[in-house]
Formats: sequence, structure tokens, C-alpha cells
Amino acid sequence: MRHRLKDVAERAGVSVKTVSNVVNGYQHVRPDTRARVEAAIAELRYRPNLSARNLRKGRTGVIALAVPELDVPYFAELARHVVAAAADHGWTVLIDQTGGGREREKVAAAGVGDHMIDGLIFSPLSLPADDLVGLELPMVLLGERTDHGPADHVMIDNVTAAREMTAHLIGLGRRRIAAVGAQHTPEGAGARLRLAGYTAALAAAGIGYDERLVAATPAWHRADGAAAVRHLLASDARPDAVFCFSDTLALGALRALHEAGLRVPADVAVAGFDDIEDGRFSVPTLTTVSPDKERIARLAVDLLAGRLAGGWDAPAREVTAPHRLTPRESTT
Repeated sequence: MRHRLKDVAERAGVSVKTVSNVVNGYQHVRPDTRARVEAAIAELRYRPNLSARNLRKGRTGVIALAVPELDVPYFAELARHVVAAAADHGWTVLIDQTGGGREREKVAAAGVGDHMIDGLIFSPLSLPADDLVGLELPMVLLGERTDHGPADHVMIDNVTAAREMTAHLIGLGRRRIAAVGAQHTPEGAGARLRLAGYTAALAAAGIGYDERLVAATPAWHRADGAAAVRHLLASDARPDAVFCFSDTLALGALRALHEAGLRVPADVAVAGFDDIEDGRFSVPTLTTVSPDKERIARLAVDLLAGRLAGGWDAPAREVTAPHRLTPRESTT
């Protein structure tokens, strides 16, 4: 049986309005009255009707998260954190997959149907900032963008993170460090930032840039990492370390090195980026850049909540979430 405000009011011996004030956090309620209402709520296991509350506010209580690929572990882990953060606001999360194409991303940015969602947390690859101008849907962007237009944006410092990881490999005595995951397309903003950090670390250490050690990949999947490393090993590049721009690329790299009979890290050190759970159980375990995915999710949800609470006209904000290096067996 689902109890109503009226049932709680009768149990506590107060008015329905008083129960509503307690449920909604109204401060000016006598402590003894609040205690009686809270006891009645606990006894009856009362749960507020969030759907009715949202309808009174003109909202659905549903937000959306749109990502390029659901089966990429980084996005799956991020989605879990977004759902947890949204639950603190009483929100349900609708998850959409765009494939990273501009037209599908335009549909997501416009909202998944009229009045279906209250706001969007969005990780676009192809959508330019111009396509966001004039949209009325409250939105927070994720990912490695240099132009977020009118939307709030949560990111990590990709250049610094990549520079730190490359410097870590240099500090271990590696000098022929390959970069796997370069992309020279409009969708490759993250790859360009991470390549910039890699290049900066080499320059700071007085190591010359060798284009033979930079492997471009069409995507950042395991198969792409394996193919790139096989190509590097078949060439005269012969790296003594491989910095992959994602952990999925690095897992593919580990497989290719194993097939070639090379030891990690004795022959070739391997590092990734994203700190997905798979890397903690690979053999060897994977050194990686660890973005604070929980913090990214909470920042995004909190920014969206601020917009929905009435901050419609505030200037767009860009927030940088923390990251750290996590050395593991693949380099140490």
C-alpha cells in the first residue's frame, strides 16, 4: 500500500501542509513537530510522489545523458556516476548513444522529444558550438572541447595529463616513446590535446619528436590499439614505451606485444588514459591517467541543477575536474 501525505498527517496529528513543509525542507517548523512527522514518515515508509511534484513545477524529473558509445568502458563508468549523482536530486537519467555523428548529435542537443527531458549532459564529438546557439534545453557538455559555446562545460586538463604521463615514462629511462591514438579529424579534439602534452614533455626533456613513433588510429578501440602497435613493431620505429590515448587502446597494445613475444614493461612499457576497471585486472595491470569520473559526473549534474533552479541567464561556465597518474605494473 502506498501511503499519502494525508496518512502521514493523521499519524503525526498535524495538518497536510505541515507534513509538506517537512518533506520539502521548510525551515520554520517546530522541532517537536518535525520529529513527530519524521517518525510518522519512517513508520509508514512514506516516499514522496516525485512525478506529481515535478508536474507541479512544470518538469518531468528526467534528464538525459548522451554519449558516443555505450560499450566504451569509460562512458559506461561515467554513466554510473551520473545516475548516482542525479538520484540525489530525485532525477531519472535517460541514456542515449549518438555514435559521434553530427546529425545524431544535433537530435540529442535539441532534446529527446518535446518536454520529455528537463536537461542534458552531453559528450559530443562532431557537433560544433554554432549548432548549440539558440537551443532552449539546459545543457552541460563533457569532453575535450576548445569551444563550448553557450553551454556549461566540464573537462580535465588533457594537455597537462598527457605531459605528466609522458614525463613519467621519460623518468623511467624510456627514450623512444610511441604515442598511439593520434587523430587528425574535426572529431579528434581529445587526441590533439593529448598529442600536444606528449610533444611538450619530449621537448622539455630534450628528446626529438619522431613522427614514426606517432600512430594514428581511426577510433580508440582495443583492435585499433593492437593494430597500431603491430604496425610500429613491423616498422623501424621500435619503441621502448607506448603511451596510448585511452585504456582500451592500451589493452589492445598489451595483446599485440604479447603476441610479438615482448615483455611488458621489461622490453616495452605501456601506459593508458581513463583508468577503466579492466586495466586493474589486465596482466600486467595498466599504468594510466585517472580522471576523477565521479567528480566529473557530480560537477555536471550540479551545473545542470543550477540552471534548472533559475540560473538561465548566467554566463556559460567551464570547470576543470582533477586527474592523477596511477602507476601500475605495465611501467614499473
